[in-house]
Amino acid sequence: MSIARRLEGLPLGAFHYRLLLICGIGWLFDAMDVGLVSFVLPAVGKDWHLSAAQMGALGSIGLLGMGLGAVAGGTLSDLLGRKKVFTYTLIFYGIATFLAGLAVSYPWLMFWRFLVGLGLGAEVPVAFTLMSEFSPARYRGRMVVLLESFWAFGWIAAALIGYLAVPRWGWRTAFFIGALPALYAAVLRRALPESPRYLEKTGEVEAAEAIVAMVENSSGGPAGEILPGPEGEGETAARVTFSDLWSRRYFRRTLCLWLLWFGINFSYYGIVTWLPSLMVGRGFAIIKSFEYVLIMTLGQVPGYFSAAYLVEKIGRKATLVTYLALSGGAAYMFSLSTTTSQLILWGLAVYFFNLGAWGVLYAYTPELYPTAIRATGSGWASFCGRIGAILAPLIVGQMLVLMGQAAAYPVIFLLFTAVFVVTALGMLLLGIETKGKTLEELSFTP
Repeated sequence: MSIARRLEGLPLGAFHYRLLLICGIGWLFDAMDVGLVSFVLPAVGKDWHLSAAQMGALGSIGLLGMGLGAVAGGTLSDLLGRKKVFTYTLIFYGIATFLAGLAVSYPWLMFWRFLVGLGLGAEVPVAFTLMSEFSPARYRGRMVVLLESFWAFGWIAAALIGYLAVPRWGWRTAFFIGALPALYAAVLRRALPESPRYLEKTGEVEAAEAIVAMVENSSGGPAGEILPGPEGEGETAARVTFSDLWSRRYFRRTLCLWLLWFGINFSYYGIVTWLPSLMVGRGFAIIKSFEYVLIMTLGQVPGYFSAAYLVEKIGRKATLVTYLALSGGAAYMFSLSTTTSQLILWGLAVYFFNLGAWGVLYAYTPELYPTAIRATGSGWASFCGRIGAILAPLIVGQMLVLMGQAAAYPVIFLLFTAVFVVTALGMLLLGIETKGKTLEELSFTP
């Protein structure tokens, strides 16, 4: 019996939940580091007298690094292994974050934030590929969405740092705290196993079998019905290359993923990067702005958990289309809000549905490619998303410069509404359902 078939026959056990926690803490640190920029921007802008365009560029430079890092990390993960890339990227971006706290000028801060983005982006496709390759098909979507839910706790941690630390001790403190992932890498080196599917693909069958035996022992041995499907992916005969992402077999999948990643990134980073600054621009003090945004971010947690339930109940496609459409509706209502209670209510809804969609996207992406290019395909999809993430803060900054705060505010959120709706339609027309299918089955499905 192949490695894949043995993994598919296992129930969820202590190993799977331990892996979820190990990868999840790493992902929490990722989110915290990305989120810190949103809460640092108003303070940096005030200290260094930055224009809206400069603040937008500072928000985007890290995302440019994330895009390039995603391609590099995905490719290296398929060449060198999931564990090595996941571990070393934590060290890399943790050190770069610390150095960002020491930046003496705007150009230096831009430089360090770019390097932070490289490390963060390289980790993104690796963590979810690893979780997908260990999880049985009947639980895979739920486990990956739960992994993505750690993003919410990282963002809440960033909001707490912004709310409690930045006003008291300055924005540099936020970056110093954000350097903690470099220390966590020491834990990963000992606790994180390599993917058996990857080891089998690279010919290290004995190592793969040893890890699977450990997982079986931790899970109490095979249980339940093993899902039918091919024994292997047939990858040794002809190595799959990047060009296959756009071959007839994967063209629809790649187009759908790139549209999803671009649209969700554009709307998400356009909103979260500028939201504290937009609140300040509407007359709220920095401390009140951070307080309200902190409350809004709490909507992420039930958003993730509801998506984790629905993704195995009604499927990836239905959940994504629904959450994207409702994200658009919430963004539209946020643009019409005139009171604090309305802003908080619809802000909570934006975070709820937007982050729920994010969770499903991370579960969906690695399901669409075979092991040989799973991380590479995920990395390129992430790169396309980062283009949207780069453009959105820049576009919002330019809209504020050209139109002014009062006129630009409702138009900005109408733009995000339109992007959410178009992205939902793209998934509706191009998406395929993957619920309940093994990764090997999906690799052979046209």
